[in-house]
Amino acid sequence: MKSAIRPQVAAVSLTPSLGSRERAVIPANGFDGGTTISEAIVTRLVAAFDGVAILATGAGAMHWDTSSIDWRLEGLVVLLGTVLGINFLHLAGAHRFSQFGHLDGALGRVLLGWLLTLATLFAATFAIEPVTAVDGSWIGLWFAGGVTLLAASRLALHRKMQHWSRDRRLGERIAIVGAGAVAQHLLRSLNGTTGTDLRIVGVYDDEVAGSRRRCMGHTILGGIDDLVRDVRQHGIDTVIVALPMSADHQLVETLNKLSVVPVDVRLCPDSFGLRLGSVSVSHIGGHTFLNAIDRPLRDWKWIAKNIEDRLVAAAILALIAPLLLTIALLIKVDSPGPALFRQKRYGFNNRLIEVWKFRTMYQEMTDASAQQLTRRNDPRITRIGAFLRRTSLDELPQFMNVLRGDMSVVGPRPHATAAKAGALLYQEAVKHYDARHRVKPGITGWAQVNGWRGETDTVDQIRKRVEHDLYYIEHWSIAFDLKIILRTAFGGFAGRNAF
Repeated sequence: MKSAIRPQVAAVSLTPSLGSRERAVIPANGFDGGTTISEAIVTRLVAAFDGVAILATGAGAMHWDTSSIDWRLEGLVVLLGTVLGINFLHLAGAHRFSQFGHLDGALGRVLLGWLLTLATLFAATFAIEPVTAVDGSWIGLWFAGGVTLLAASRLALHRKMQHWSRDRRLGERIAIVGAGAVAQHLLRSLNGTTGTDLRIVGVYDDEVAGSRRRCMGHTILGGIDDLVRDVRQHGIDTVIVALPMSADHQLVETLNKLSVVPVDVRLCPDSFGLRLGSVSVSHIGGHTFLNAIDRPLRDWKWIAKNIEDRLVAAAILALIAPLLLTIALLIKVDSPGPALFRQKRYGFNNRLIEVWKFRTMYQEMTDASAQQLTRRNDPRITRIGAFLRRTSLDELPQFMNVLRGDMSVVGPRPHATAAKAGALLYQEAVKHYDARHRVKPGITGWAQVNGWRGETDTVDQIRKRVEHDLYYIEHWSIAFDLKIILRTAFGGFAGRNAF
C-alpha cells in the first residue's frame, strides 16, 4: 500500500510530436474566463449524440414508411447502420474537437461520414438481399433525416464553441514552473504555435519571484507556494515544470508540493531529442511532456463519480426519511437544542465546507472546531447521542451534503480544522496529508471499513488513515466504491472504534 505520493522524475524530449494537435497560446489576463471545457467529454457526447440521431432517424423512417415488407430485417439494417455510422463519422474526422469550431469543415466531415455509411450499408444489404432490404422509400427518408439532424447538431455546436471562446473556456489553464533557459525556450515555442486555444496563466519560480516581473511576455506570479494557492483558488488544469535537470533538489521539492493539489503535472527537462520509450506522455502545443502527476478524477471519471453520488444519496434519503425524522424527534426530546449540528471541515481542494450531523452532545458543550476530540465515555455526549455515535447514525444527514455537491458517498472522511493527533495538527503530523483533499470527502471510506476511525491519540493512527485514503484515491473505481459501500452496510457503521 502506498503511504505517500512519490513522483518519479525522468528525462523527456522537447521535440515536437508529429501527431499532436497544434494550439494557439492566448496570454491570459490573470485567471479570467470560466471553468475549462473538457475536450474528451465534449467529443464523446457528440459521438453518443450522433449514434442516437442515426438510430432515431432510422427508426422514424421505418415507422413512417407504411410499405415495409420485413420490419425485422429493416431493424437489423438500422442497427448495423448505427454502428457503421459512428465509426465512419469518426474516421472522417467528424468527432475531432478541433473541427467543431469550423462550421464548413464540420459539415463536410459529417456529410462524408454519412455518405460512406449509407454506401457501405447499401452495398452490404444489396449483396445479401437485393430486393427486400432496400425496398420502399424509408432509406431515402433515413438519409435525409440523418443528415439534417447531424448537420443541425454541428451548427448548434459551432455556436456553442463561439460562446465558449468568448467566455475564455476553451483550452487548458496552464502554469509554467521555471523562468530560466528551459522555460524561456518552451515559452518562445508555445507563443509561436497556431491552432486552438491554450491559456498560460503565468510563470512561477522561487528563484526569481520578487526580482523579475515578466518571462517571455508572461507574468511571474510568485513561487511554488503561490502556485499551490492559485491551483486551489482558480482551478489551474496543468502545471508544466520547466526546470533544468541540474536543479534536482528544486525539482523534487516542487513535485512534492504539487502532489497535494488536484492538478496535472508535466515535466519538461532540458534534454532534447531523447527517446521516451514506453513512458506515459502528454502532448501540448506541439511538445511532448512526461506525465509526473495526474488528477485522480477528471473527465468521465469525474462525471461517473458525481452520478454515482447523486443516485446513491437520493435513493438512501428516500428510504431513510422516516428514520431521520424519528432521530431528530428523539434528539429534541433528550436535550434542548437543534437536532442538527454543523461543523466547518476541510473539503475538496482544502476548501472549507459545512458538514451536517445529528447533534450528539449537549448544546452548550458542542465543539465546532474540534479543539477537543471525542473520547470514550465523554461526558459531553447525550444519552441518545451515545447510541447514534456507536451506530454511526449521526452521520446520516451527510447524504444531504452529497446532494449539495460538497461530499461524496465514498471518500476520505472530512476532518475538522483544528483536529489533532496527540499535540500535532493533522497537517503537521503527516507530510502528504493534504493530498487526501484531491477528491471530495466521503461519508464512508477505505480507512473506515478497515477499522481506522475513532480516536487519534498517536501520530501513527492518523498516518494509517491517510495511507488508506491515498490508496483509495490512487485506485478509485466504481467497483471499489461499491465494495466499500457494501462493507459499510454490512458491519462498517458500527465497530469497536465507533463511540
